[in-house]
Amino acid sequence: MALDYRKCAEEIAANIGGGENVVSAAHCATRLRLVIADNDKLNKKALEDIDGVQGMFESGGQLQLIIGTGTVNKVYDEFLAVTGASAASKEDVKAAAAAQAPLWRRIIKALGDVFVPILPAIVSCGLMMGLMEALSNAIPGFGDTDWYGFLHLIAVAAIAYLPILVGISAARVFGANIFLGATLGIAMLDPSLLNAWNVGSPDAINAFFGVTDGKIPTWDILFFHVQRHGYQGHIIPVIIAVFIMAQIETWLHKHVPEMIDLFVTPLCTILATYFLTFTIIGPIFSALETVILSFFSALVTVGFGIGALACGAIYPFTVVMGLHHMFNIIELGMLAQDGGNGLNTWMPIASSANFAQFAACLAVGIKSHRTKTKAIAVPASMSAALGITEPAIFGVNLRYLKPLVCGSIGGAIGAMSGSIMGVAARANGVTGIPGYLIVTNPVTYTIMLAIAFGVAFALAFITHKDEEDETAAPDERAVEVEENVPNETKKAAEQAAAKAVELDKLAPVIKASKSTNLEIVAPITGEVVDYTEIPDGAFASGALGNGVGIKPDTETVVSPFDGEIVSVVDSKHAVGIAGENGVELLIHVGIDTVQMNGDGFECYVGMGDKVKKGDKLVSFSRDKIAAAGYSDMVVVLVTNSFEFDEVASITK
Repeated sequence: MALDYRKCAEEIAANIGGGENVVSAAHCATRLRLVIADNDKLNKKALEDIDGVQGMFESGGQLQLIIGTGTVNKVYDEFLAVTGASAASKEDVKAAAAAQAPLWRRIIKALGDVFVPILPAIVSCGLMMGLMEALSNAIPGFGDTDWYGFLHLIAVAAIAYLPILVGISAARVFGANIFLGATLGIAMLDPSLLNAWNVGSPDAINAFFGVTDGKIPTWDILFFHVQRHGYQGHIIPVIIAVFIMAQIETWLHKHVPEMIDLFVTPLCTILATYFLTFTIIGPIFSALETVILSFFSALVTVGFGIGALACGAIYPFTVVMGLHHMFNIIELGMLAQDGGNGLNTWMPIASSANFAQFAACLAVGIKSHRTKTKAIAVPASMSAALGITEPAIFGVNLRYLKPLVCGSIGGAIGAMSGSIMGVAARANGVTGIPGYLIVTNPVTYTIMLAIAFGVAFALAFITHKDEEDETAAPDERAVEVEENVPNETKKAAEQAAAKAVELDKLAPVIKASKSTNLEIVAPITGEVVDYTEIPDGAFASGALGNGVGIKPDTETVVSPFDGEIVSVVDSKHAVGIAGENGVELLIHVGIDTVQMNGDGFECYVGMGDKVKKGDKLVSFSRDKIAAAGYSDMVVVLVTNSFEFDEVASITK
């Protein structure tokens, strides 16, 4: 029976509090994406029971209702008609969701958005510092050579001029002109100002200003006495100043006549911002930043590693809450000490905590009797070993809770041992195994990771038990079924494959069992994984059907069988195909690549087109997907899996 799209839309509207409770609405290939004003008005149980809604979850401030390819766009049109909401792009929904978040979460997200783009510069400089130290230890007198001076220039660049990098990145995040952000950072480092690292040295003050009392001269501006020193190594004052600059610039753009906006707005913006920065923002927030930095620096080493123990214990919970990006300020502040030659003593805490979560997740994967749990836990743990803990924490440890706690305990003990041994790093941005690239002592770092791993793994292995209703589940079948395909079907498949050169390398990846067993070949070459390993909650849950994920090694998707195109999304990253054999297949390139709005994608088919096995459907740029920060995994799902006795992946 066909879905009543109007009824589905009306029931959704009724159970979300009506159209007045909708901030923004959009859809992708499979989901209705909504931003809700008041979540207390949601009837989640009723939403899940609506005919046509295959699943529901909340992510990034969005309510996402899984409806399915070829159907979601029709329900979406009816939803707009029922609620009176305006159609929005995926970017509009994303922005609206961010605006709905609590203030503290928006602040933390903004900090993450500022620091993440500049981490490669910080890490590369840290690696250069490590190389210089290694060469100095291996070659006597290397520190006095021209090569050392040249490499040192590179090694300290990012830290010495950090306010400029932060100014540019913050301007991009807050919507200000990035070049105004850069000039603000430059002004705070102007050579006419005393270097901030020399503020506490009377000799340096006397030599720089030609005075004898060891006091920094001031500029008397109105009733302010501005001390003539720079802000090397400071981060918070730059961020606050650029945020205020963005507000001033935006206001001026709205009120200054267009005829003179080009030169009046930038001039007034920098004049107002510079005045506020050097009279109020700089003095207040640099002092505040110094207090915060001193507190955390002391906490890391206090009481025989007790402070590090506490920090290591709570760190994974800050990841769960999305607060861990705030620690970038602490790490960069540590590195900026001592003329840009400071050491990062917070990195060992984060690294120990992350490595312990890797151990706990791996223990679950090894001990579990469930194939599905193993398939999720083991790859997620490998990612955590490289410092990317979200798959392990959200996919496994938080779900079972005990592994998260065991990892917290292991991370705490590892962090304490690292503090006692004096483990430190020359940069930030990487933890776990990649952390070897930036640590000062690989031996003590290894001992710290071994302690964190051993404690967390042992505790998690002892305490983890499979859920009773999931242990040795009777419905858990082998990924392959015995082949029982008539000779005529085999012959037809072989003839179709011979017609397309591209299909020579494409192996069967899905078997759908009905009256016969149907094999579906991959639409692209690459490593095949079960759909439960797809790094997206909706796809991995099976709500959209069973199938596979493919980590592609090429950039062209072809049709896996003869059929008709039943859906094509505007962003060109997903198509739906219906075959004569009754199979309805969704091919979705990338995870969350709907946010790219078609950039890097080319679609060669339209709704209603007839395609042959091997016909080109979509091409895409893996580099652009990676640059945008998304996974390029190609999702292949049988969306009408419920019509078959079994749909199983062939991943061998």
